Amino acid sequence: MSVMQNAAQKAARGLLRDFNEVEMLQVSIKGPGDFVSQADLKSENIIRTELEKARPGYAFLMEESGASGSENWSWRWIVDPLDGTTNFLHGIPHWSISIALQKRNDNGDIELVSGLVYNPTSNEMFWAEKGLGAFFNERRLRVSTRRDLSQAVFGTGIQFALSSETKLQNFVKTAHSLMPHIAGLRRFGSAALDLAWVAAGRYEGYWQLDLKPWDVAAGIVLVREAGGYVTDPQGHPLNDIGMSVNTVAANAALFDKIKAIVSKNI
Repeated sequence: MSVMQNAAQKAARGLLRDFNEVEMLQVSIKGPGDFVSQADLKSENIIRTELEKARPGYAFLMEESGASGSENWSWRWIVDPLDGTTNFLHGIPHWSISIALQKRNDNGDIELVSGLVYNPTSNEMFWAEKGLGAFFNERRLRVSTRRDLSQAVFGTGIQFALSSETKLQNFVKTAHSLMPHIAGLRRFGSAALDLAWVAAGRYEGYWQLDLKPWDVAAGIVLVREAGGYVTDPQGHPLNDIGMSVNTVAANAALFDKIKAIVSKNI
């Protein structure tokens, strides 16, 4: 965890400098709503350098550069160097660095064992290790204890411009089914922070479809270690996560309810 925190904090210094001069960034477009900036690339290079130096031989799965290292890896880092790039490029101080660690056991099973989500603009570090709990800076985290949907606030993500009509309709149906019964629905633009906020009890739950592993890997560890539940809408555990991840997370009291609503509408 010290290795992960040091890498995130070193990358954050450059990101904060660029964030303060966001209008000067050179930006290229990967697709509508999916920007990549020089800040992303610099952050990823710093994180990779720091992690490789501390743990040579570990494999990587990174947002910008993809997969690298041995295909038969025993340990693999999953890194999003800047989650919430659109917020970043619009000067919105809600974005994060996400680093997770996967382990392949002797029997071939893969599990997520460590996760870190760091918001440099607020200096909020969320981190967790399997079996050791989840923490916000140095304070222990627990998910919300609210049990009634009428008191619950949920986070989500909204499909981008080029999403299929089916995906857009699935989101609308889910939101239409959920919103009359809850206290609020939020879309803040960083999936990693959304899951960290579930772990911190700021949200009662969260759902989003078709995410990437680097969006959710660290957050999955955080929610589990804070006493919550995270699966796909069918209830399958998210350990050996693929390149398209449907995610539902919540505290114990509300998890089955939100999972049922999401699964019904996709």
